[in-house]
Amino acid sequence: MVEGGEIVDQILVLTQEEPVRLDADRLRDLYMRLGDVGAEDVVCRAMEEIAVRLSHTERLYRQDRMVDMRKSARSLVAISEQVGMRALCAVAEDVTGCIDAGDQVALAATLSRLLRVGERSLTAIWDLQDATL
Repeated sequence: MVEGGEIVDQILVLTQEEPVRLDADRLRDLYMRLGDVGAEDVVCRAMEEIAVRLSHTERLYRQDRMVDMRKSARSLVAISEQVGMRALCAVAEDVTGCIDAGDQVALAATLSRLLRVGERSLTAIWDLQDATL
């Protein structure tokens, strides 16, 4: 990097940490309605499906298949909402908005955010399950 004619040999690495929000009331309601075993089953299947859909959404982006990518992101909205992953739900909605607007620059940035939030959300719900065992 050149600064005022001088070469600066320091690089600043910015880490992007995304806060995740789990809706404890949504999870509590799920456990009350389905019982421990039923709720655990729903949450585990949702976690697996979210991981698959995140990967699929990214692959569709790389293949420039926007219609299919939008469907995949919309499914992430529904699944994440079901298990109380509010941040993931919001970012997946943002991805669909970028696709609808045809904003490729915003889509690239928002997809990156979706992947970060998705990973952190899965970790958070996994940690929550471990804490309740």
